[in-house]
Amino acid sequence: MIHRLTSRDIVALGFMTFALFVGAGNIIFPPMVGLQAGENVWWAAFGFLITAVGLPVLTVVALARVGGGVDSLSSPIGRRAGVLLATVCYLAVGPLFATPRTATVSFEVGIAPLTGDGATALLIYSLVYFALVILVSLYPGKLLDTVGHFLAPLKIIALVILSVAAIVWPAGGISSATEAYQAAPFSNGFVNGYLTMDTLGAMVFGIVIVNAARSRGVKEARLLTRYTIWAGIIAGIGLTLLYLALFHLGSDSATLVDQSANGAAILHAYVQHTFGGFGSFLLAALIFLACMVTAVGLTCACAEFFEQYLPLSYRTLVFILGLFSMVVSNLGLSHLIHISIPVLTAIYPPCIVLVVLSFTRPLWHNSTRVIAPAMLVSLLLGLVDGLKAAELGAFLPGWLSGLPLSSQGLAWLIPSLAALVLCGLWDRIAGRSTATH
Repeated sequence: MIHRLTSRDIVALGFMTFALFVGAGNIIFPPMVGLQAGENVWWAAFGFLITAVGLPVLTVVALARVGGGVDSLSSPIGRRAGVLLATVCYLAVGPLFATPRTATVSFEVGIAPLTGDGATALLIYSLVYFALVILVSLYPGKLLDTVGHFLAPLKIIALVILSVAAIVWPAGGISSATEAYQAAPFSNGFVNGYLTMDTLGAMVFGIVIVNAARSRGVKEARLLTRYTIWAGIIAGIGLTLLYLALFHLGSDSATLVDQSANGAAILHAYVQHTFGGFGSFLLAALIFLACMVTAVGLTCACAEFFEQYLPLSYRTLVFILGLFSMVVSNLGLSHLIHISIPVLTAIYPPCIVLVVLSFTRPLWHNSTRVIAPAMLVSLLLGLVDGLKAAELGAFLPGWLSGLPLSSQGLAWLIPSLAALVLCGLWDRIAGRSTATH
């Protein structure tokens, strides 16, 4: 007997996928881009949506086509390189950056205004927060029930309230674009989309989505692929609508905050202006739900991945990952963001190249000849952009600054396309010559 998901379960799977993606960064960065982009907000939004929505949905689809695992997606670059790439992705969106960030952001938005942002308050909060994360993560087979049918709908209701308010009750007139967004709104939006970590998150969540469908008895690969794609599409539509509302909120908040304010400050000022005292409670609950769901998804995914390569059980890894994330979260939000930006700037380009070129595999005689060199070029130049983001550009050769789009943080793009064209031609020639012998 072939098990199929009901329409209700498909919608729940889509809601769960959306809820897994929408962490604190997804709520905080769009208002900041909107405020800084001003009259150029929709050009910036277009760039942001490519990296924060388009690429994550493409990644979910690509993973569904190969069975749900990043190890299968990375097969053209070899097993060792693929495992290394997957490990870097899982660590970046897991215990090193994204998971601890969910705790620090929810603390600074919801708790710090009441208790102050002292180290003791953060420590107590992080202990309680990660105890809850570990508890829910110990039962991954129940994710569709706990997240898809319960936590995700609560989170979506809160997001809908905030989004509708941003459109119906704008705070004021549109801001003026900063110098960076006057010069290059699209590319600045594109690079800021990295900070959501959603493409890396999609690589991690792909297997979680597939396993959630399997928990309902679905075994057939064709159905798993179809349900995963539907989940990705539902999540992509939800993300797009949310981001557009938050861009609008940010661009209309110039009278409430200084243009250098971060996203948390913009949101806090807006909800205070619109909802009064109740607004602070609403925002705290929203950020807590957003962060908790994402942290659970990341912890489950990381534990399932590392269980394959370490002599530790899933439950043991959940405890280790949760406790490690708790320790890292006590570094504080500003330190985490400062460290993560250069790392994300470096590792995003090869991940983008891998996902996009995965759809071209049938075109090549040997996909390794094409995908591996293009990824290598994107990685090397991504490292250059990462060093610049870490303010270490002075140590780099001067000619690197002359690369096309270098000043916009996209030095990797043109050389990677050139590598794709050259290696594609090489593949055609080598493929034909092999066939004639």
